Amino acid sequence: MLIDEAPSADALTELFCATDAGSWFLLRTRSRQEKLVAQDLAARDVLHFLPLMNCVRYYGSRKASVEVPLFPGYVFLRGSAEDAYNVDRAGRLAQIMPITDQQRVNDELKNIWLALSYDAELSNYPYLRKGMRVEVRSGPFRGVRGVIEDWGKRARLILQVEILGRAVSLEVGAALLDVID
Repeated sequence: MLIDEAPSADALTELFCATDAGSWFLLRTRSRQEKLVAQDLAARDVLHFLPLMNCVRYYGSRKASVEVPLFPGYVFLRGSAEDAYNVDRAGRLAQIMPITDQQRVNDELKNIWLALSYDAELSNYPYLRKGMRVEVRSGPFRGVRGVIEDWGKRARLILQVEILGRAVSLEVGAALLDVID
């Protein structure tokens, strides 16, 4: 089911509460193929979830509102492994990933579905954990790299000088950070 369908209690029950609906699979798509994969799944009557958000794009001097995937490159499928492999025949998938913790992913996707069904304005936010290496992507500290010590609205970034065995901390808005390897 695409999120742009009218939210209903039946859709919620069918996708997230039905015990006989099958297992969750994460489909990693080829570049910009998410909506086409979702259309293929819908045509086959396979339960799926592609959360979309509205985004303003500029094309020259024109301004347009478009729906883009909340998680670019991914579609969630609820069914059997055979359903996933059948849709892969179109060549739009890069990888089919089984999900081990079915209940957890079901609960997390249900939360996103509920937020979107009430027209909540969602935006991508980096998934940050203590100890991750990050880089500031914009603002006056653009390009600064460090390690996350703590985060909330403002992340405490640790800037290390290993050769001296010293470090300093810097507070930066968490939305400005990108995770680096």
